[in-house]
Amino acid sequence: MNPVLRGAVAHVRVADVQDPLLDEDSTHHLFRVLRIRPGESVTVTDGVGSWRPCRAETDRVVPDGETVSEPPPVAPLTVAVAVPKADRPEWLVRKVTEIGVDRLVWLHCRRSVVRWDDARASKARARLDKVVTEASLQSRRVWFPTVEGPVPASCVLGDAVAAEPGGRRMAAEDWVVAVGPEGGWDPDELAMACACVDLGPHVLRVETAALVAAAELVRLRDTNPAHFAHLNAER
Repeated sequence: MNPVLRGAVAHVRVADVQDPLLDEDSTHHLFRVLRIRPGESVTVTDGVGSWRPCRAETDRVVPDGETVSEPPPVAPLTVAVAVPKADRPEWLVRKVTEIGVDRLVWLHCRRSVVRWDDARASKARARLDKVVTEASLQSRRVWFPTVEGPVPASCVLGDAVAAEPGGRRMAAEDWVVAVGPEGGWDPDELAMACACVDLGPHVLRVETAALVAAAELVRLRDTNPAHFAHLNAER
């Protein structure tokens, strides 16, 4: 992480980093909740790769450096997961955002217990978008992850490895990992996947399995820089 991002007192989302205007919520959070003082360092981002160092004034921030534009991920790390129960979706979105996943896709699987209709999905999406922003700012991200779905598992499995006991270990080329429902994958669904990968010796809840997969995706990316540099060169 850039040391300027890490060292800033706060990280804020704005519509345009060239003209960093704070909305009412951000102003309140900075100056009433965090009690930022004039002169302190703040960074702003648009959430799609651009960010800029700023300094706080009485009720606003002003640019204090050049805009930095970071390229999008070459291979977006994706966790596709059966919709979990109760309030677990919000918890999971927050954690995979902090870990560094680029994309989360909700799945409706053949053995899914939880299914969202259009109205429920729309309501959840609005709430989860806010969670993504909060977690991205807390973790100093400049590319915010996307949350998509729910979609049928068949829409994703053809490009994914499926979490399943007895599978192989995850590898650097595994950019999309699918986690099934508590009842497990249907055999026909497993047959669609590129491969099966094992997430460990224990029986995990859906959201725990998704978190383990997310952490391993990021670890493999961060420990195989040559592999991803090669992908960058091919773009």
